[in-house]
Amino acid sequence: MSVGSLYIVATPIGNLADITRRAVEVLESVAWIAAEDTRHSGRLLKALGITTRQFALHEHNEG
Repeated sequence: MSVGSLYIVATPIGNLADITRRAVEVLESVAWIAAEDTRHSGRLLKALGITTRQFALHEHNEG
């Protein structure tokens, strides 16, 4: 079994331009992005030109 990595990336709460270069690099390099609300994260990813696949992960769908 291979060991994976989990990255926790802080995203801007207001101005999308406030995201760090390192955060963008991580979001571009991962296979999947888990987001609480994919509608909000989708806007950010679209603005940054990032096409990484994402899925919703919140208290109502954890199992």
